[in-house]
Formats: sequence, C-alpha cells, structure tokens
Amino acid sequence: MNEDKFTGKSKVYAKFRPSYPEEFLNYLYSVVGFGKESVIADIGSGTGILTEQMLVRGSKIFAVEPNEDMRKAAENDFKKFANFKSVPAAAESTTLENESVDFITAAQSFHWFDTQAFKKECKRILKPQGKIILVWNSRSSDSVITKENEKIDIEFCKKFKGYSGGISGPLNRKNIDEFFGGKYELKIFDNTLVYDKESFIGRNLSSSYAPKQDDENYEKYIAALSKMFEKFSKNGVLEYPFYTQSYVGSVFH
Repeated sequence: MNEDKFTGKSKVYAKFRPSYPEEFLNYLYSVVGFGKESVIADIGSGTGILTEQMLVRGSKIFAVEPNEDMRKAAENDFKKFANFKSVPAAAESTTLENESVDFITAAQSFHWFDTQAFKKECKRILKPQGKIILVWNSRSSDSVITKENEKIDIEFCKKFKGYSGGISGPLNRKNIDEFFGGKYELKIFDNTLVYDKESFIGRNLSSSYAPKQDDENYEKYIAALSKMFEKFSKNGVLEYPFYTQSYVGSVFH
C-alpha cells in the first residue's frame, strides 16, 4: 500500500466522504455477529469513518492506518472513546498480536493492499472463527451522472485509473474472489448521496487521484465539477446514485 496517496487530504476526506448506511451497520451487528464485546481491526481506517460508526456501538476498535495525516485526524476526533486504539501500521504488517481480533474490516481500502500479504496477516491476527468484511461506497456505473464525472476525472486527474482502484461494481471482483477462495456473502445496500455544490466538489477532491492545490489542473478541475453540478442539480441539490457493497467471508479454508 502506498501510504502517501492521501497525504494532505485528511481534512477534505473527513469532511466530505460519506459514512456507511445504517442498514449495513445493522447487518454487521445483527447478522454477521458484531457486538459490544467484539474486538475489531479496522484496516486502512483512514480518518475513521467506519471506525466511528463501530465505536458508537461499543465495539473495541484497533484503527490500523499507515498514513500519518489521516491517522492523526482520527486520533484527534476519537479521544473521547476508551474503546479506540490507533495503530500506525500497514495492512500487511499490522503489529497486532496473534489471534487477537474477532473481525477485520477494510472500508474503501482493500484495493490498495498487497492481497496475498494481507491475507497472510489476516490469518495471523484473527481468532479461528473470525471473519473479514470488505466494503465500498460505490458509484452506480450505469448512471449518466457517474459517466459525466468519469469524463472529468479522466481529463483532469493524471492518476485516475477508475473508481476505487478499478472496482466499479459488484461484478468486477476477481481479487475478492481469489482472496476469499470464492466463498463469501455479498450484500448491496442503497446509499444514494445528496450533495450541495460544496460537498459535491469536496467529495471529488477527497479522492487519491484528484489534483491538489499546487497542481496545474486544480482550478480547471473545480470549474468542470461546478459546471457538472449546475447541469445535474435541482434547486441546489444533486442526488448521486451510490450503493454500498459488502463482502463477508473467511480466509480459514
């Protein structure tokens, strides 16, 4: 995992990245087996969007994040939680103890990992019956809004390779199949996002590939996004079709 991709983006990431729908959290805590007694390693936790949603439900969270900028933002926000532990480490080498966690979550992060090294680390730190949850908030690929957004990203973002590292939908999941040995439960939850102009631009700027302020395309990118917002919004609001895709499985087979 290249830990520098999000350096300098912690504020815009924390402010404008969406959380995960309550239906997904309810699924984790009522079906998958999460509870207040659970010890969870949130790997590639970033600024702690999913971390916080699990903290408020009482679980003990090891938030494992190699990027200092992102990690410090979470540490500052979650001081009040006694069940929060920040871990400065990579997904492939978490420094956690053997068989020390009940569950592993990777929210919007698995596509950055060395898959085989991460799988080995999961086997080491998970308890024998432990499960892994991979989850993304994803754009609906067939939406005209997504297609317009993609054109802008291709034109102005030099490092753009597709959304979520190329994972654009539930059918594009070769690495996930290999990781779980083809045995996992896929769930899809609606997560349509409602943006005003500031939050729409901010969400786009939070992406790893988005130009930063010192980039020659920064102002052009914002101008193109502003024009797009005006095209698709109604009464100052843009409804963007997103969904949450969740994969739950084991690596002990």
